[in-house]
Amino acid sequence: MTPNADSGNGHHRPPGSEFARFFEDMERSMREGLVPAQALHDPDLYKLERERLFTRAWNFVGHASEIPSPGDYAMRYIGEDPFIFSRDEHGEIHVLFNACRHRGTQICRVEKGNTSHFRCPYHGWTYKNSGELVGMPALKDAGSNLDKSRWNLIEAPKVAVYHGLVFACLDVEAPPFDEYLGDMKYYLDMLFLLNDDLEVMGEPSRWTQEANWKSGAENFAGDDYHLVYLHRSMFEVDVIQIPYAANMLGHHVLPGNGHALAISVAEDPEALAYWGYPEEVTSKYDLSRLAPTQQDLAKRSRVLVATVFPNLSVLAIPLTGNPHKDPPTAFIVLRLWQPKGPAAMELWNWVLVPKGASEEFRQASYRAAMGTFASSGLFDQDDSEPWQSIARTGGSPFARKIDLKLNYQMGLGIGSARQIEDWPGPGLVFDHRYEEANQRVIFERWLQYVSSEAYPPLTGAPTLSEAANPNGGPSLRMDYRTPV
Repeated sequence: MTPNADSGNGHHRPPGSEFARFFEDMERSMREGLVPAQALHDPDLYKLERERLFTRAWNFVGHASEIPSPGDYAMRYIGEDPFIFSRDEHGEIHVLFNACRHRGTQICRVEKGNTSHFRCPYHGWTYKNSGELVGMPALKDAGSNLDKSRWNLIEAPKVAVYHGLVFACLDVEAPPFDEYLGDMKYYLDMLFLLNDDLEVMGEPSRWTQEANWKSGAENFAGDDYHLVYLHRSMFEVDVIQIPYAANMLGHHVLPGNGHALAISVAEDPEALAYWGYPEEVTSKYDLSRLAPTQQDLAKRSRVLVATVFPNLSVLAIPLTGNPHKDPPTAFIVLRLWQPKGPAAMELWNWVLVPKGASEEFRQASYRAAMGTFASSGLFDQDDSEPWQSIARTGGSPFARKIDLKLNYQMGLGIGSARQIEDWPGPGLVFDHRYEEANQRVIFERWLQYVSSEAYPPLTGAPTLSEAANPNGGPSLRMDYRTPV
């Protein structure tokens, strides 16, 4: 039954009503760290995601450096809806729904370019790159009384530019971006305030996988456990040159609102890690822009990986795609998990490099990123098959029949990770990185969006509370529903 199916008694069922029992069961099971496999492959749940999640959350669109000049544009997507990411003749950035106001025809058919106007191929209605309707054929006979100002292209109701990252929100009732980002801003500022001259190098690479987008989002939220086995060879051949045990030293951070990050931290308080960036980059850092606690954390940070809910991930790390030829080089990658169906996604990958760095470093940084995290990157070759098989499991009739639950219990009395009581920054923080609260929070926030037509409240950092262990003993569970 689809979300809009008739109930059989002549009444139209509201979207999601047939999932009421599923949502209640998932909320209960999440308290034990169990996620229903169905959440990772269900056509009707995917329809709810398109209707309730991507139309209401703040979505990443692109980087301002991709459209540096007036008239520049690129095609982008929110959920599966097409938008034009453009810069008008006055330098203002726009996110325009790619649909002519006359019949809804897609007006932009080219991935990127530069133009002053967009013209619909159906009847020729013409719009400025700001979205303003300025012309139509046979105006005197076909539209002499038309108020053109009422028929401009539809613009995303809310657009925010944050350190060059452009986000859009399609819900006029949604909170401002700063409030949506919440305490995640503390940690992203640490990275982007120091590296304040980043630009996209090359084109964003794109490829598809037969996997659910949430598998990528929760992995990059801090699934460090899979490094033990799936990426073990990366340590053996020196792609990752930080020893494995040292790499796992660090923290999982839950700053609220469904965002999550993992940080690998050098133990030595005098270490100068800075995500592996060389002195030619770090010597230009203006540490006065950070609080003292941020300065210390940035100084010792070897790796930062994060997911801004719902589907933007950030990775800062030093790696090499060719350990026999190139030394590890720092890079920053933006990764968008673009949904293309209940069991399909398109991965978008941007490489950010410092504009003011030497060309030698810029090229080395780009090569390191493309060799490790890109369509043919070493890590993505490892990740693709597990994610694809997860989607197959989620769509299995047998898995549905037995109501298969997946185990996300690490940290709920399982394992040795513990909360840090005196962490100087915001959020609920765990030490070490063998812990799965970062993944659980993605599904918790997803559930809040898809299970209700009401906009989910903003939540502060999760708190720990006592709950019964599934095996009967005392444990810890996450309470993700603490309103701000």
